[in-house]
Amino acid sequence: MKKSLAILCVLLSMSTFTKVIDNVKDIRAEWVPFSDQVMGGISEVNVYELLEDGVSFYRLEGNVSTENNGGFIQLRAGVNLRNKNIEGIRIKVRGNNNEYYLHLRSPRMLPWNYYTAKFYASEEWVVVDLPLSSFEYSRDTSKSFNSSKIQSIGLVAYGKDFFAQVDLAEVELY
Repeated sequence: MKKSLAILCVLLSMSTFTKVIDNVKDIRAEWVPFSDQVMGGISEVNVYELLEDGVSFYRLEGNVSTENNGGFIQLRAGVNLRNKNIEGIRIKVRGNNNEYYLHLRSPRMLPWNYYTAKFYASEEWVVVDLPLSSFEYSRDTSKSFNSSKIQSIGLVAYGKDFFAQVDLAEVELY
């Protein structure tokens, strides 16, 4: 009996940590859309909550323009997470065959600073794992994410002139 209990304790301690941030059903974050218009840019952002083939998701779309020193649209959620056991962010996404980014911000960062990781959103739903070690600091790409605190998560289209369309069905920590 003691041996079985010890084995069970070991197995439970080895279980993978996951925390759902948003699944567009019963667990939701408060997402806020914005664009480079906050700094004089002209990119246009739209966000929709949609249901298709039984999958609920958010759609971030708009024209991204680099005119007027701009070039981004974003959907951001405040999360205020403090956990040293987080290895990465897992997202379920699809899009219009473009590169997109996930931005993380930690407390005491200036508004224009963030950690970023790139992913590709194809036309089919995929689950993408972004290890925290893959996030680079916006002001110094040689520095990777090194905080146990995450203040916000942002889904971002930026850096070039294009029509962005990316769907997000789930966000979780692992």
